[in-house]
Amino acid sequence: MASSEARTGQKKRQRTPNGGVRAALFLALFTCTLRCSECKKPSNIVLILADDQDVYLGGMTPMKKTKVLIGDAGATFSNAFTATPLCCPSRSSILTGQYPHNHAVRNNSLDGNCSSPLWQKGPETTAFPVYLSKQQYQTFYAGKYLNQYGKKETGNVGYVPPGWDQWHALMGNSQYYNYTLSVNGKEEKHGDNYEKDYLTDLILNRSLHFLDDRSPQRPFFIMLSPPAPHSPWTAAPQYEKNFADVKAPRDGSFDKPGKDKHWLLRQPSNPMPSTSLNFLDSAYRKRWQTLLSVDDMVEALVKKLEELKELNNTYIFYTSDNGYHTGQFSLPIDKRQLYEFDIRIPLMVRGPGIKPKQTLLAPVLNIDLAPTFLDISGLNLSFVNMDGQSFLSQMAPELRNGTARPYFLVEYTGEGHLDPDPACPKLGPGVSQCFPDCVCEDAYNNTYACVRTLVEHNLQYCEFADSESFVEVYNLTSDPHQLENIVKKVDPTLLQAMNQRLIKLQSCEGDSCRDTKK
Repeated sequence: MASSEARTGQKKRQRTPNGGVRAALFLALFTCTLRCSECKKPSNIVLILADDQDVYLGGMTPMKKTKVLIGDAGATFSNAFTATPLCCPSRSSILTGQYPHNHAVRNNSLDGNCSSPLWQKGPETTAFPVYLSKQQYQTFYAGKYLNQYGKKETGNVGYVPPGWDQWHALMGNSQYYNYTLSVNGKEEKHGDNYEKDYLTDLILNRSLHFLDDRSPQRPFFIMLSPPAPHSPWTAAPQYEKNFADVKAPRDGSFDKPGKDKHWLLRQPSNPMPSTSLNFLDSAYRKRWQTLLSVDDMVEALVKKLEELKELNNTYIFYTSDNGYHTGQFSLPIDKRQLYEFDIRIPLMVRGPGIKPKQTLLAPVLNIDLAPTFLDISGLNLSFVNMDGQSFLSQMAPELRNGTARPYFLVEYTGEGHLDPDPACPKLGPGVSQCFPDCVCEDAYNNTYACVRTLVEHNLQYCEFADSESFVEVYNLTSDPHQLENIVKKVDPTLLQAMNQRLIKLQSCEGDSCRDTKK
């Protein structure tokens, strides 16, 4: 009996510590669960991508609210560049984080691979929204996508690119009224009623509805791509009379002859005729008018995020696909050129860990946007094949370590027509984007690749794929407006070094695009 009681007591004594262990495990599990429930979800991300907005010629002047709400609240990058100064290849670079020679989108045409089946089956399958979706982000797109999107040859509006949960994309190029949208793969036609159809306002309103309807437990990514300030420059009714006395700036390279530049720049009449001057002044003024609605968009979006208590956990990026020119080197209006006015872009960012009122000098490219988004999402960047690099370390060094690149590539493939342009027959075949005063903004031989460096030297070195094998070199410290091509004056050893850098960058892919030690 005694031994039986002893055994029973022993069993009881054995159960007591086991019960204590279970209680301790339960308490630890409860504490862990409580902590996890209190953990912040990954930060939200908003990208506002303007269309053809320059920074070099005062393009940010109308954006007073945007500069306060994003720039003053975070970081403004004074050396932000596009990898290529044209809509479709630039936007393809933003989506993929790759230089054009890797995503193979050369220009705005279907033949140039813009939104083509080849693009859809290849680079688009590894664009950043695909990765964000895998990171459990709720993704929303509204506005202009790629210039050939929605066309019959590219799958019509029924085609929705991978990675997007909500899709409100414009068919074709920028319009403000009388356009067609793909709304999650269904055609939606719009007319010319301001309250119902003005595209900048429409995409804002749909993003606000998305914010109301989303799941608050998961992070979100919103990309808004308004048509402004792209042609046809249709301002909202309340802004049609703004900037009535504004003209394009007349300083720098405005109406200067391109005598020492590549073939296309040697063709325009100089000085420009009054018809061209009047046209470009009107365009400049109307561009600013359209941007006032984008400024309103930013204000409304920030206000909404604040109301939802999401503002402090949201990174907001504001940028453009390329720059623009209005009269520089006697070219009336366009982009596509290698000069600062076309390759520099606005870039402002606010968000967690970014101190306010910063002006950052480190060079940043639009191919860096995608890896930065993925870095914010927590994805290991070694798993993605992108040429760009995250610049989160530049904005928020307390969150990430990183280094700035000393030099980078800018490349463009010119576009032309096989037959002479009726507006300018004397220039013969191979040109495009021609104006009535016989000024053509593009040509097959406007194909170039440049190395731009800001660290050792403030230089630009460019080689053309034309019959002249033309080379342009500029010292941006002594000649910020690129008035003098110094290729015949610069040290030959420096030319050779820049040439070797260019050769390396033109064939780079992934890590090798960021390996700029030599």
